[in-house]
Amino acid sequence: MVTRYLPILTWARKYNRETFSADLVAALIVTIMLIPQSLAYALLAGLPPEVGLYASIAPLLVYTLFGTSMTLAVGPVAVASLMTASAVGEIAARGTPEYLGTAIALALISGLMLIAMGIARLGFLANFLSHPVISGFITASAVLIAFGQLKNILGIQIEGHNLVEQVLDLSTNLPEADFTTFLIGVSVFAFLVWARRSLAPLLTRTGVSAPLSGSLSKAAPVVAVIASTLAVVVLGQHAQGVAIVGDIPRGLPRPALPNLDLELMNTLLFPALMIGVVGYVETISVAQTLAAKRRQRIDPDQELIALGAANVGSAISGGFPVTGGFSRSVVNFDAGAKTPAAGTFTAIGIALATAFFTPFLFFLPKATLAATIIVAVLSLIDIETIRRTWGYSKSDFTAMLGTIIGTLAMGVEIGIAIGVMASLALFLSRTARPHVAIVGRIPGSEHYRNVKRHQVETTPGLLSIRVDESLYFPNAKYLEDAVNAAVSADPNIRNVVLMCTAINYIDSSALESLEQINLRLEDAGIKLHLSEVKGPVLDRLERVDFLTNLSGKIFLSQYQADRYCIGSNADTSQPSQSRNR
Repeated sequence: MVTRYLPILTWARKYNRETFSADLVAALIVTIMLIPQSLAYALLAGLPPEVGLYASIAPLLVYTLFGTSMTLAVGPVAVASLMTASAVGEIAARGTPEYLGTAIALALISGLMLIAMGIARLGFLANFLSHPVISGFITASAVLIAFGQLKNILGIQIEGHNLVEQVLDLSTNLPEADFTTFLIGVSVFAFLVWARRSLAPLLTRTGVSAPLSGSLSKAAPVVAVIASTLAVVVLGQHAQGVAIVGDIPRGLPRPALPNLDLELMNTLLFPALMIGVVGYVETISVAQTLAAKRRQRIDPDQELIALGAANVGSAISGGFPVTGGFSRSVVNFDAGAKTPAAGTFTAIGIALATAFFTPFLFFLPKATLAATIIVAVLSLIDIETIRRTWGYSKSDFTAMLGTIIGTLAMGVEIGIAIGVMASLALFLSRTARPHVAIVGRIPGSEHYRNVKRHQVETTPGLLSIRVDESLYFPNAKYLEDAVNAAVSADPNIRNVVLMCTAINYIDSSALESLEQINLRLEDAGIKLHLSEVKGPVLDRLERVDFLTNLSGKIFLSQYQADRYCIGSNADTSQPSQSRNR
């Protein structure tokens, strides 16, 4: 029990000097990458830049204790930062103490909810966010983030909670754009795009090893930060209207709990849940992907607890909601991290930077951080998944499109709520009208297939019907209608066999429908049989009198039912279903 909730007790026993070296090297690389990202995502959330550094220390330390992924790197990410800005912006004005306090409270509430879900083993609830919905939400959020950062690239104000408002505000304020700020932002953007695509191959051609080339290319944002800061200092551009980060307090945060009142908690419950669940889906996806490459195992419920504890740690240290970051986790993996201890070393590196190096960031242009954010989120716009979903499933594409439009037009919380509701509505629509097939036997075999798709043999007087869905209240009446329609079309039918291959569950409403089907068929002189009923379904049917009142029999296989009904080669010695299926 202890090792389940504290996985560190398992992997720490095997920790050695070689593992320590690998973790330390990976931590150095991730730290260099994480410093500019942390500053940028704090600004994206509408918070002071040092809050991003605070949110990158305690969560990493906490995840080392509770996390089951060996390479996941927890911290501020773009989508969670946007959702934080959206939720907190409805309650307090940016730049006020209330805004910061609300963001901290949001992290605490989200963390506590995730911990509770993990203890209750409710990780499956994240499955209600389908992949098309998550993909559509992340794509739309990336567009919102990138567009919202144009204000720092252009040196103007752009307000609004959705894309429509931001576009209107941009068109109004565009004439006030600052050329110098724009030049810095575009230059940094171009450099980062070039570095992402071409720097590693260039270094490899000069004789640098491939792993080192990849690691050095990840440090491009640090180069951009240093170069643009020096440019501002040397040329005095801050005096010409270039917005800079300004004073970043030195020193580590003091642990403290945020002030919470009942009204604030009620207001933050839904956004905290959304941030937590979306963050968890992203976290578990990244963790499982990386773990599979090393044949390692991830505990989804424990990851809920670990991510929740990381958010509580962020709140206590003055940070905002965090989650597992894809890019930094991949860098951590590629750099050779072996255990979550790499996160602890990264946290120490961020803490040292916070304590000693923040004064050097005073002249850092906000346009540089904006360009860093834009380059990071552009990779989140997944056009290929949108195209594939359109070609594969129009219903899933409808949910995805609804999420994208809702997020862009009405904001992040409404957008993802639309996606979830659309997914559930489409699921109910599909299962309420399941695929029902009349089946026949493939000649020379014991296999039964749809008469509309295959050349099959059917038995006169026998209707073999297969429903490809579990039976529950939305589709119970649909099955009744399908059976009635098929029987009415052939007055010679004397036996109906319901093939239950795909039925995994029958609820009370569906049970009543089956009873009605049985009674109506019996009144018409037709026997109802069941074939290939799964063991758990049969167990439930035996709890009531349905099997006692069934006019026909239960058969182990459809072939056995077919033979019985035509009166030849019938195996009547074993007419009932095997209890072990």
